[in-house]
Amino acid sequence: MRPVYFDHAATTPVDPRVLEAMLPYFGERYGNPSELHLQGRVARRAVEEGRAEVAALLGADDGEIVFTSGGTEADGLALLGALAGFDPPGRVIVSAVEHDAVGEAARALGRLGWAVDVVPVDGDGVVDVDAFAAALRPDTRLASVMLANNVVGTLQPVAELARLARERGVLFHTDAVQAVGAVPVDVAELGVHLLSLSGHKFYGPKGIGALYVRRGTRLQARIHGGGHERGLRSGTENVPGIVGLGVAARIARSEAAARRPGLEALRDRLVDGALSALPGVRLLGHPRLRLPGNACLAVRGVESEALVVRLDDAGVMAAGGPACASGASRPSPVFLAMGVGDDEARGGLRLSLGRESTSADVERFLRVFPAVVRDLRGSSGADPRA
Repeated sequence: MRPVYFDHAATTPVDPRVLEAMLPYFGERYGNPSELHLQGRVARRAVEEGRAEVAALLGADDGEIVFTSGGTEADGLALLGALAGFDPPGRVIVSAVEHDAVGEAARALGRLGWAVDVVPVDGDGVVDVDAFAAALRPDTRLASVMLANNVVGTLQPVAELARLARERGVLFHTDAVQAVGAVPVDVAELGVHLLSLSGHKFYGPKGIGALYVRRGTRLQARIHGGGHERGLRSGTENVPGIVGLGVAARIARSEAAARRPGLEALRDRLVDGALSALPGVRLLGHPRLRLPGNACLAVRGVESEALVVRLDDAGVMAAGGPACASGASRPSPVFLAMGVGDDEARGGLRLSLGRESTSADVERFLRVFPAVVRDLRGSSGADPRA
């Protein structure tokens, strides 16, 4: 029996069509896209076709797409690149539930003299709009709020927040790494200046991402060299990765909407079954405004790491929180920002389904989950009602 993979928020498998499109660029189409000869022109054409596909997925212009090594670099380029050169430094707004790629970039800005205002979220993980509006001050230069949370799956009111920022002349960036390919993302409707994405979150390869930069937005490079990507990101382009990202974007644009209802139905069956199977289990994140494949549970009376290991032994791969913090024994900062109690936060379990997930996968999880939790609770003597 094949293992059940419920960790698509960490990474997705590469679509076979993506891999097939990439393979020639590791072999016979080996050119450097900066060169003028035949191989260089073949590679340049592939890069620009990939750029056009990513732009189409976002409703952007081709020239507004800058390729990066992934979401982390795109986030860093957005925050540090947009604010480079301001003197004196002003203020930056981030939410309390941002990915570390944004959080650490904001802390780096703090070390450079920027004031970082952290906007709170409610118990569902939704940013407090009133608090965000109050944080917009005359010296605020940029705000960054993720479109979809990587732990609890909550969707943020980015269009409303971006409108408030624009009205005050503040740049707005959104980390859309979890959202792109999962929910509709249109940069014009969102009204953002900057948006980050990563290929491996929607069936593309690892090591490739992009930053949408609205035309006219001021941005300075963080990686210097040959002036690639319109001078915003130097370094020979990752041609196979860009090809793969472009194909993944095209597939998402044509297929994601049709797949979404089925994925939501599987997620809802999983949540309903898990909540009814045991006491002391509840859903974290917004009950409706959430990613279609995300089911984040708080399980009282167990430790997240032990729960993930035991589920893996039973053939179900899940996560206790963000993959970049795996191995850490501390509860996710997202849980703490939402006001989740310590006992629940220690037992956080993130289940993220994907397009290859089946009803049989969900039913298998629902068979093994109660037994694993009861065993762990019995070993620790925990009372889930406490």
